[in-house]
Amino acid sequence: MRYPASPLLSSFGTTPISPERDYRVGLDSCFMYHGNMNANLDIAPIGALIGAPARAAMLVALMDGRLLPAGELAFQAYVSPQAASAHLCKLVEGGLLEVEVCGRHRYYRLANAEVGQVIESMMTFAAPVPLRPLPEREGLKQLRFARSCYDHLAGKLGIMFTHALVDHGLLEENPEQDFTLTAAGENWFQEIGIDLHTLKRQRRAFARRCLDWSERRYHLGGALGSATMAWMFELGWIARIRKSRALRVTEVGRRELLRKFDLRI
Repeated sequence: MRYPASPLLSSFGTTPISPERDYRVGLDSCFMYHGNMNANLDIAPIGALIGAPARAAMLVALMDGRLLPAGELAFQAYVSPQAASAHLCKLVEGGLLEVEVCGRHRYYRLANAEVGQVIESMMTFAAPVPLRPLPEREGLKQLRFARSCYDHLAGKLGIMFTHALVDHGLLEENPEQDFTLTAAGENWFQEIGIDLHTLKRQRRAFARRCLDWSERRYHLGGALGSATMAWMFELGWIARIRKSRALRVTEVGRRELLRKFDLRI
């Protein structure tokens, strides 16, 4: 049986992948986030892993940080279960995915936030896709408005909220550098119950400037971005849209974002 090419994949290219090559190269061996970049590192294997259309679709489907079963990922990638299994095996061996076994079932997720950062960054270079059917266009509209970028808020809402933090003197935006917390920001985040000391001790970036693929501007990522989105979920300001990484703002969220940050949603 032949499976149709997914309309979501055209922006990732269709370069054929040779089955004889071994792509078991971990992400950390190709991307370094702790200082200098080694010019001798070979990024081609990771590029080949991500560049296969079916694998690209699977990675994008996992961008909300959830665990998904192989069957759901096969559906998202428009491939057979057997083909999906082979693709998922390569992604796990390559260090891009983790697998969790529960009885007879296997569930997959992105290996870490850095993988999500790479995918989101690549999407800013992706070419526009042809006009889609109305349901898909509506889904894309929802993604552009608000979505989870692995574990932090992205889309138009993510940009608006980040700039509200800057406008209220809680964050400082530094060209070519990550965001910086102001003294007022330190106090405010602690007052709302976010443990900054613990966040700063994590191995990941604290307040990363993450380039938003749909808005082409920077939103708040890193450990602080993750904690902030979790706080918004806990307060009931945002909620997930079923079977999507798109998010919606609740009535409580609309009211509180207007009252606290002057944001009209």
